[in-house]
Amino acid sequence: MISISLSPNVFARDIFASLKMLFLPWQWQQGKYEEKFKQQFSQYFLSSGTKFPTVYLTNSGRSALYLILQSLNIKQEDEILLQAFTCNAVVNPILWSKANPVYVDISDDYNMNIVDLEKKITKNSKAIIVQHTFGIPAKIEQIIKIAREHNLIVIEDCAHALGQELNGKKLGTFGDISFFSFGRDKIISSVYGGAIMLNKRGNIKKEKLQLEIKNLKYPSKLWTLQQLLHPVLMSMILHLYNFPFNGNGVGKWILVFFQKIRILSKAVSYKEKQGQKPNFFPARLANALAYLALIQFKRLEKFNTHRKKMINFYAKELKDCRLPVADCQLQSLLRFPIKHKNAKQIIKRAYKKGILLGDWYNIAIAPDDTNLDKMKYYKGLCPNAEKLSQQTLNLPTNPNLTLKKAQKIVNFILNQ
Repeated sequence: MISISLSPNVFARDIFASLKMLFLPWQWQQGKYEEKFKQQFSQYFLSSGTKFPTVYLTNSGRSALYLILQSLNIKQEDEILLQAFTCNAVVNPILWSKANPVYVDISDDYNMNIVDLEKKITKNSKAIIVQHTFGIPAKIEQIIKIAREHNLIVIEDCAHALGQELNGKKLGTFGDISFFSFGRDKIISSVYGGAIMLNKRGNIKKEKLQLEIKNLKYPSKLWTLQQLLHPVLMSMILHLYNFPFNGNGVGKWILVFFQKIRILSKAVSYKEKQGQKPNFFPARLANALAYLALIQFKRLEKFNTHRKKMINFYAKELKDCRLPVADCQLQSLLRFPIKHKNAKQIIKRAYKKGILLGDWYNIAIAPDDTNLDKMKYYKGLCPNAEKLSQQTLNLPTNPNLTLKKAQKIVNFILNQ
């Protein structure tokens, strides 16, 4: 089984870390690992020349974005610019803040189109969320220049881009403020988790943000238990995912069952697909999950070196492929995107072969059962994003992926 999204970072040490924490329930909420992870995360960005980054930890990237927006004193008529070809996890914090999302189309590099951005700035525009899709750096310097001309806050979405650089400077250090995700299929994973990094510039009111953070509670012990069980149970489920039937194995139904009875949580809840806010957002990062994040953060450079190796392998092997490979710069990308008019059929065929290829994003605002009306997205708003969502599939680069498995993926792609 080759998976792109089902706990792709988990190794034996991560499973043991989860098992260890399962037997220490008094350390689940508050403890030393929260502060330890925060310090190491901050220090990592200090080394890139950033001046005095202030880091706050949250239980998800969407919690982090919501708190950032709350600190901006958003009013109901305010507009937040963001790109289409994204997840509802980015849109929802805007809706929860009672602001209006304004969708900007994307270029063929999957990032915000500068020309369309300038067209959509109005007197009500308050901030721009800059997504580095798949870890491909957006045109952040140009966007910042435009933002300064219009007195807009620049929020960097680094959910895909932890450790990535542009011109020798780490992504997340360009804008006024940035947020990160440590979700189950991100660069590092604590199943759920996020961070805010505040740079000393712009109009961000640090005191307001600190007050928002101070008022946060820890997630419930039941919710934390769900996340701690995830690496342990998924390590077993993955072995059965395609057994005994191709594409419809026992493991898949065990996963669905565990989610149904709430032993495991879903990456995106039903409420979020309807634009509603679940009661576990926003919250602090539980100490137990900070421990999981810390275990993986110590291997960040190793993870990203491996990802770069996989990217170079795909780029070389698929260079002459009739499937056009995206111009994605040979960096340590979270996923390697390729384009094809039959992308959806290729993904389905791969699944039957025991290969789970990625479908980020198969709709302008993913996942595909998101209520687009609730997201205030209407067909035709961003035509290139809609086109690319039908033509893009992405290949795994995760640390568990071996060259042998990557070769299997390449052979499958070349036969399409």
